Amino acid sequence: MKLSEEFNKLLDQGIKKNNKMIANIKKVLVLAPHPDDGELGCGGSIAKFIEQGIEVFYAVFSPCNKSLPKGYKENDIYKEMENALSVLGIPKSNIIKFNFPVREFPKYRQEILDELIILRKNINPDLVFTPNCDDVHQDHQTISQESIRCFKHINILGYELPWNNLKMQTNFFINLDQKHIDSKVNALKEYKSQEFRSYFQSNFIAGLAQTRAIRVNKKYAEAFQFITGIQA
Repeated sequence: MKLSEEFNKLLDQGIKKNNKMIANIKKVLVLAPHPDDGELGCGGSIAKFIEQGIEVFYAVFSPCNKSLPKGYKENDIYKEMENALSVLGIPKSNIIKFNFPVREFPKYRQEILDELIILRKNINPDLVFTPNCDDVHQDHQTISQESIRCFKHINILGYELPWNNLKMQTNFFINLDQKHIDSKVNALKEYKSQEFRSYFQSNFIAGLAQTRAIRVNKKYAEAFQFITGIQA
């Protein structure tokens, strides 16, 4: 067998294993330290799950009032987030909002864990998306670490935000179609307060998805850190 053929065979085996885990998913919980983190990290996957009839919940932990651009009012970004999640198909009833101060999550580690435990009991998700373990932002680190403590008996995938990663193990991929990328791009357009950021540009979103897809011989994909997996 040629090396290229062997490589493609291994890719197919990995894709089938990934698809088997995803096939058992009924409820998904996305953990976003700040508004837009979940859309940036797994917005295409959210759109795909909702298309498949999977129920998606979105928990966000700070309105980032201290870091909003000049001219925006408190909680304005939460309104933008609701509009963005509506584009992806998440109803307001499935959005859970907290009010922890931005860049101060490490001070509130126990309070955040307590809220995560309540979410676990109320939602009972089959899959949790959280920031990956190598994210350098202090708020993202806190959510990642406490979510692993809380959901360690549940499937957990760590999403990537490349501007916050000096390194990241990408060993789980979700294949996407053009329509899922379009939904992700359109959702992010609702964040008028963040449109100045280079990683909100549509060419970056599509380019990253194409780059990640090369690993699994597809056109588009989002890449994740496989943290824990439970075979049903």
